[in-house]
Amino acid sequence: MKLTTAISLLLVTSASAFAPSTPSTSSTRSTALFMAEDGEVQPLRIGTRGSPLAMAQAFETRKRLQEIFPELTEDGAIEICVMKTQGDMILDKSLMELGGKGLFTKELDVALLGDEVDICVHSMKDVPTWLPDGTILPCNLPREDTNDAFISRDGSITTIEQLPDNSVIGTASLRRQAQLMAKNPTLQCVNFRGNVQTRLRKLEDGVVDATLLAIAGLKRMGMDGCATSVLDWEEMLPAVAQGAIGIQCRSDDERSLKYIEALNHPDTKACVDCERAFLEALDGNCKTPIAGQARIVDGKIAFRGLIAMPDGSQKFETTSEGEIADAHSIGKAAGEELKAQAGDKFFEMMVEMSPQQVLGQITK
Repeated sequence: MKLTTAISLLLVTSASAFAPSTPSTSSTRSTALFMAEDGEVQPLRIGTRGSPLAMAQAFETRKRLQEIFPELTEDGAIEICVMKTQGDMILDKSLMELGGKGLFTKELDVALLGDEVDICVHSMKDVPTWLPDGTILPCNLPREDTNDAFISRDGSITTIEQLPDNSVIGTASLRRQAQLMAKNPTLQCVNFRGNVQTRLRKLEDGVVDATLLAIAGLKRMGMDGCATSVLDWEEMLPAVAQGAIGIQCRSDDERSLKYIEALNHPDTKACVDCERAFLEALDGNCKTPIAGQARIVDGKIAFRGLIAMPDGSQKFETTSEGEIADAHSIGKAAGEELKAQAGDKFFEMMVEMSPQQVLGQITK
């Protein structure tokens, strides 16, 4: 699929199928309502960001709920509440400069705790390892492919190794930057933010030579044909929780818990719990490139993780395996192992580095 065709297709999709109907000051909501058991009108309100990918994930959640619970197929039984987050609104700075963690979830957390929504649908890689008091995240939907897609401008370059020296790569991810520069230190990584269609348009306009996106997001929007190639873990280890959708609710909301617990995919939940325990053990700040992935192999959980300097000059890796029931402890132990390997000086350097030293490039 050509990039121009893909961009046009996504713009049409986001303008129609994903567009809620009634605007309000804090969110945009459909008018759907249903009658609860106590006789009061009460829809199941799904909180989401408004990007095409976030909307696709919210509609996937609605579809799965309706497949299991007949009462949710009634007209107006589910309401979609769309909210803008700080991460969506500020696009001229890197996530690291803005504070990193929670930029795509904070406004949804506030809406959840304020009883404006009942559940929130998240890309799990955007969710901090801590959750606000009074909320839980008990559900992960079946995971999509976790790998990264490599997209070059004309499709003639299909691997990182084929990139000429001094090629310009658009990425907002320090994880990707570190792994790219570990392969070729001459590559120039520029901060590249915005939704998928914005990034693809910049690529086609020649702002950069190539970019990387999660193949999961492209698949969910029917745009995986844009990928020049899909990188395996040896080429580019994905982010913690990449490709996973999580659903959050208030911890005392029994009605919402009943619904979302029925959607949980145990193997995905185990892998995501393992990866998030790894990240939590490292306590990586937003300047630290961290990658971690777990998968179920022959009834066991197999984990691989790495941390690196932003310029790829240092990289520490680990692998481990164990029982699925021990997913959290496996991830935690892997994080502690890498923390010991890297040493205190490594993390002290990360804290001391300015955003300019970490990124070393201008925003494109």
